[in-house]
Amino acid sequence: MDENTLIFGMRAVIEALNAGKDIEKILLQKGLSNELYNQLRQALKGQTIPIQFVPPEKLKRVTDKNHQGVIAYLTEITYYNTEELLTRVIEKRRNPFVLILDRITDVRNFGAVARSAECAGVDFIIIPTRGAAQINGDAIKTSAGALHRLKVCREDNLKDTIEYLKSCGLQIISCHEKTENTIYDADFKKPTAIIMGSEENGISGEYIKRSDSQVKIPMPGKIASLNVSVATGIILFEAVKQRLQK
Repeated sequence: MDENTLIFGMRAVIEALNAGKDIEKILLQKGLSNELYNQLRQALKGQTIPIQFVPPEKLKRVTDKNHQGVIAYLTEITYYNTEELLTRVIEKRRNPFVLILDRITDVRNFGAVARSAECAGVDFIIIPTRGAAQINGDAIKTSAGALHRLKVCREDNLKDTIEYLKSCGLQIISCHEKTENTIYDADFKKPTAIIMGSEENGISGEYIKRSDSQVKIPMPGKIASLNVSVATGIILFEAVKQRLQK
């Protein structure tokens, strides 16, 4: 990790938070308890920043500087708010096209997904605050720069976010293999949010329950398993095909 992307030390991290710096995640040493730590916790209130509580050895492996028990990773992109972005899309009279990624943690997979999403004209991507790939230089490189163009929202509660999208008239479509309907059965001409899950865990059951429909990609081959970035590209461009039809 390039130390230019790190902030370490209690006061430095507090000042960065108060200045509104975009922070990817924070490593906090376990067992801290002092006045500066209390100030840091206060500055973190209301923030959607992943926090990991780690032993001091972990922090030392990241930097041997005087970190005082806290290291913050600066983001390489700016995160946005779902409600604000969707409002802009609707105000422009565009047909909303949103991608939700549930627990996709592999950096290169995430970058490849973002590349496909930008090419397909997705309005923005939504990821959870916790359990998502770190958007670092590798992710941006794999995305071929798409992550500098495509807006990403980081949300604490995807359940609430899905319900909000539905209340705004978007249909929620989950793509996974344990369903009968295929992507060719879905109507992507409607305002749509597509949910894709990780290869290991798929989409959380609570999100599938909140979906309006579930679809799969038909796979006649024997392996019947696709990399998530490939699967995402297939479903996104089925949506593009339908939306381009008169």
